[in-house]
Amino acid sequence: MAPDGRLFRNAAGNYVEAAAYGITWARARRKALADHEQSSLLAKRPYDLRHAGISFWLYSGVDPAECARRAGQSIQVLFQYYAKFLDGLQEHSNSLIEESMQEWNRRSAEAAD
Repeated sequence: MAPDGRLFRNAAGNYVEAAAYGITWARARRKALADHEQSSLLAKRPYDLRHAGISFWLYSGVDPAECARRAGQSIQVLFQYYAKFLDGLQEHSNSLIEESMQEWNRRSAEAAD
């Protein structure tokens, strides 16, 4: 990693030119992935890692507004691209709400005693 946080740099330590970025990514992918992974779509583009990261945050239960903030996009954009993924989290969300309600009820009962 470069001192300024960049993952890739050229031989002189400078920015990778846009025209060479695809070549650099392909080289890194060959070094990082097993043969059977290289033939898949796994991390085919750098953007795929971003998409996977945001999807993982949402799956982990991170608030969508916080996911949007971390991704540097508006919540509207997040919902536009991840709405189908968020729909799949309804059961998980219901479980979180149920757990919170049970905790609330437990604390209320303790306070009443």
